[in-house]
Amino acid sequence: MSRNVTILGSTGSIGTQSLQVCKNLGDKVIALTANKNSKLLEKQAREYHPRYVAVTDQNAFSDLKIRLKDTDIKVLGGLESLCEVAALPENDIVLNAVVGMVGLKPTLSAITAGKEIALANKETLVIGGELVKSAAQKYRVRILPVDSEHSAIFQCLQGNNPKQLRKIILTASGGPFFGFSAEQLKAVTKAQALKHPNWEMGAKITIDSATLMNKGLEFIEAVHLFDLAPDQIEIVVHRESILHSAVEYNDGSVIAQMGVPDMKIPIQYALTYPNRLSSGVKPLSLTDIKSLTFHQPDYETFYCLSAAKKAIAKGGLLPTVLNGSNEQAVALFLQDKIKFYQIGEAVARAVEEVQTGPLCTLEDIIEADALAREFVLRYFS
Repeated sequence: MSRNVTILGSTGSIGTQSLQVCKNLGDKVIALTANKNSKLLEKQAREYHPRYVAVTDQNAFSDLKIRLKDTDIKVLGGLESLCEVAALPENDIVLNAVVGMVGLKPTLSAITAGKEIALANKETLVIGGELVKSAAQKYRVRILPVDSEHSAIFQCLQGNNPKQLRKIILTASGGPFFGFSAEQLKAVTKAQALKHPNWEMGAKITIDSATLMNKGLEFIEAVHLFDLAPDQIEIVVHRESILHSAVEYNDGSVIAQMGVPDMKIPIQYALTYPNRLSSGVKPLSLTDIKSLTFHQPDYETFYCLSAAKKAIAKGGLLPTVLNGSNEQAVALFLQDKIKFYQIGEAVARAVEEVQTGPLCTLEDIIEADALAREFVLRYFS
């Protein structure tokens, strides 16, 4: 049965693949959003005929209104427009694929409107975990994971008693710099950092994968998604990206979810749960793969991963500091203002030095995020 879907961040990697999934499923696209890419958003709007499109950038908003003036599609602008389309009465499910902390507010708007969430924006739970979970419980809203690793864990938990879980095994590709020393990281270029060995992703998440921050954020996200203690999560580097994650139960049984590295599989499972339909994805052939490898992460070289574990262990607003400092440092790196290795240095220092209190409100998160970003800008000034 087709559903009404709103996709936040439709012009990004997850967003464009989500549209392909919706087309395959016959779902109706209600609204699409982007940050600046008005040209691609226009193309998507003309193909999928949503009722609304929204862009956060003001120049893109003006451009998109002109591009779509011959249609009956309503064009919205500004950050609040994401919240508006996330809460549309027509929505059956909201797929949040925006990048960064900007995804938190529209997630909360969708939840308070009683809309089911397919979550690819990991920052929502990293910085607002307790607020989001409390709201989801209050409004009886399901949050279904879209990240391949969290989808894998979610699938491995089906039909089992979560109280009998010993730990989850969260896999990481290791990024393009697996095995590098701290000295080697100092010579890394932007072009090298933007070339992921297994996945096609946007610039920010690709850099996060290279620093292993992406796995640190997923570690924190898993704590909230599955109500686990940090010491119940083991990170394992798995270079082939075939085994997407696993769970271990008290009797020693380990159940894993495997598949080719194609995001359309977890996207579709979030949209069709609990049903499984044909996705058109290439089948997995273990005999073609022949072998799978697993390694311990290098916490000493990749500071971001260590900082993430420290942030969630201490709790409060430190995960917000972690995320905000990383977003700012990655932005500086992509602008060629700092070196690759300096991202991890800045994040680790921010987690150690930025002073924050307990997480109580959305305003607390916004303030902590601003402090973290200011810290990074001062650090490199």
